[in-house]
Amino acid sequence: VARGKRVHRDDFIALAGCKLPSVVLGLTLTAGEPDEVFGPLLCTGYGDMALVPDLATLVPRHGRPGEYSVICEPVGALGAAPAARCASSLSPRAALRGVLARYAQAGLAVKVAPELELFLLSREGDNLTAARAQPHSPALERGCEAFSLERSSHFEAYFDALYAACETQGIALNGHAHESAWSQYEVNFRPGEPLAQADAVFRFKRLARELAARHGFLASFAPKPFLHQPGTGMHWHVSVQRLPQHPQAHLGPHLFGLPDGGEAPALGHFIAGLQAHADAAMALFAPFDMSFERIRLSDASPSHASWGHESRSLAFRIPACGSAAGRRVENRLPGGDANPYLTLAATLGLGWQGLQAGQPPQPGAGRPLPTRLPEALAALQASTALRELLGEALVQAYVGIKRHEHLERAALADPRQAWDLVHLVEQA
Repeated sequence: VARGKRVHRDDFIALAGCKLPSVVLGLTLTAGEPDEVFGPLLCTGYGDMALVPDLATLVPRHGRPGEYSVICEPVGALGAAPAARCASSLSPRAALRGVLARYAQAGLAVKVAPELELFLLSREGDNLTAARAQPHSPALERGCEAFSLERSSHFEAYFDALYAACETQGIALNGHAHESAWSQYEVNFRPGEPLAQADAVFRFKRLARELAARHGFLASFAPKPFLHQPGTGMHWHVSVQRLPQHPQAHLGPHLFGLPDGGEAPALGHFIAGLQAHADAAMALFAPFDMSFERIRLSDASPSHASWGHESRSLAFRIPACGSAAGRRVENRLPGGDANPYLTLAATLGLGWQGLQAGQPPQPGAGRPLPTRLPEALAALQASTALRELLGEALVQAYVGIKRHEHLERAALADPRQAWDLVHLVEQA
């Protein structure tokens, strides 16, 4: 959830940012306050915390002359709570910056390119249906029209507005297409630096939802809104480059590719790091109970920590490529509901650990992945690798928030209808 406030520029400049109550760091999706978080990690007094802007993220608001949007990070002490001495220890964006610093210190840089799926929907009572491009239009998708140019063209007004808003905010898109589920589309992003790409996905999801609402329908990143259709993915293509100061810069800039276009051993080492802790990372890649319906009712959604070439049923796919520059790995585990900062921090952090260990990837299908949220949360809590990468406080807070959401949902007679479809369709 993007939480923040509107402030006058004079106040913003005077404070060098703004303030928010620290409670926002521990709220669940439904504004619950977990006992595992409030007290052990956050003070219950709800004092203010300082938010410092990253001015590299300052962009105009599309269609709002004179207004700007900027991403801020929490800083400073959070009171007497011992496990989270500073607010930044609970910041997913700060965790990603910490992982990227490891690459930079080793003379390496990373490029990533996300592919993000979404559904265009209408809500009629308690039922979800495919969206109509225009209210009351007779044109309606009644069966999956995968890769249909005609159906996509019905929504050109929406996508034109979305592309324009993205251009205003510096979000570089590469195109979109109707995906392989009913009323589902995939938007591709151009490759870029990881922190900027996580910011882009974070902002894109807000823009997609806001503009859809203005066009009379919903844009949803819910992981599995229809049980008999494919779910919503957020796939990340990752490559690593040697910087000029790298000790082996003479071997070429591309860590994963050989000069003849073949695969360098480092590609396998990176994948091995992902495989080793994929069970724990699934708590980040699939953050809700509904997310695991996407895994259990798999339709090209990986259920094992598998790797290989080309097949889209793999967790870690190596796309066909004839050049060192294009050699990369695609992480196909994350859903469209995942936090982009935590997703990249885990992907790049575990890949980093694999590069350090230098082991080959596991052959075959790999280990089975968790099939339910509590199982994944237990693996995350027990993972020394991810606790070291993300920080003890952030992992503890995340697990506490997700357990609270799981128990709140489980207490309902029909949790899918009364929790998933109520909250996740518009907030995932």
